[in-house]
Amino acid sequence: MIDTPEKRVVISGIGISRIGRRTGIPALELTVESARGAIADAGLVPGDIDGVATFGETPVEEAAAALGLAPRYRGGGFDTGGLLSPVMSAFMAVAHAQARHVLVYRTVRMLGGEYIPREGGQGDGGARAEVRAGVGRAMAGIEPLLAADAFSAVNWLGMHCQRHMYLYGTTREQLGALAVNSRRNAALNPLAVYRDPITMDDYLAARTVSTPFGLLDCDVPVDGSIAIVVSPAGYADDCPHRPIRVEAMGGAPGTGGWVHRPDYPKMASVDAAAEMWSRTGLTPADLDIAELYDGFTFLTLAWLEALGVCGDGESGPFVEGGSPIALDGALPVNTYGGQLSAGRMHGYWVLHEACVQLRGDGGARQVRPQPEVAVVSVGGGPIAGCVLLTR
Repeated sequence: MIDTPEKRVVISGIGISRIGRRTGIPALELTVESARGAIADAGLVPGDIDGVATFGETPVEEAAAALGLAPRYRGGGFDTGGLLSPVMSAFMAVAHAQARHVLVYRTVRMLGGEYIPREGGQGDGGARAEVRAGVGRAMAGIEPLLAADAFSAVNWLGMHCQRHMYLYGTTREQLGALAVNSRRNAALNPLAVYRDPITMDDYLAARTVSTPFGLLDCDVPVDGSIAIVVSPAGYADDCPHRPIRVEAMGGAPGTGGWVHRPDYPKMASVDAAAEMWSRTGLTPADLDIAELYDGFTFLTLAWLEALGVCGDGESGPFVEGGSPIALDGALPVNTYGGQLSAGRMHGYWVLHEACVQLRGDGGARQVRPQPEVAVVSVGGGPIAGCVLLTR
């Protein structure tokens, strides 16, 4: 067994707020909803929480005040784990006894923009600087893309996908298999925003957004919040629900930016996955489910290859037809509907769903036989983090 700090912690509680489009619900209200749910799910009360971490709409100080928390540890930022940096910082804080129970949350709103702490504002100045530095690293080298009128990630990742198609013969139908699979799973998830079935014909007929992506290749903006509680492994016996163990984690520093990697169209996901696998004795063959970031369909293909589930260029044939990634397939993928159909929670719903599945609480969408090992991945381009979880 490879001894790493993350093995000394568990995810003891999970919580999710109402999810919807243009709900008008304030970010703080959504945050309190998910956080209270996670704290109660862990068998704790607000006074037990001595750490808080986030990167999202609701600043730590606002959430702490609303929840009646007095955290001695405040973490988060936007470091080598990308959007999962707050989660990874919580793992390390608990493992090194900086805190005992850390609340981690991610809150998003369709029309609210991202919260990046302002200079001179309330809260942790170190966290503000870390967020700004991390965002700066992620956007490094972007000037040539902007000069070419490529203003959005849909343009930048469309270029990655086009290159993959050229090199390996990846097809739109293979991308479509991911979209159709996600919608089929979302139909079994009462919180998903889009649950009506779609067909391959629907997918191919959807309007183009940025070649080769159509509308159904793109994730769905929503309002919502998801929270988890990270606790020491020794708390596992006191959890009212099955605790989820953390086997390994990996992040990437974002070298090469969006277009300057020598192995383009590979992305930081390759580096994050390599680091994760270096911290465990498990292998891709041990995976029972995969909850993979799908801001765009192609990102799921990229993660399948980065994680070693498929070789370079083999992810398209792997998902073709949808059967291998279905709930009863060889490797069920995005069992809750993914960001493509359930809603864009910037990678935190994949984490929540992995815990739901490992607990056996998935209801109509529960994978059988019971999954024992799950991988969670978040990010695209120079932004990437992944976590390996077990029962």
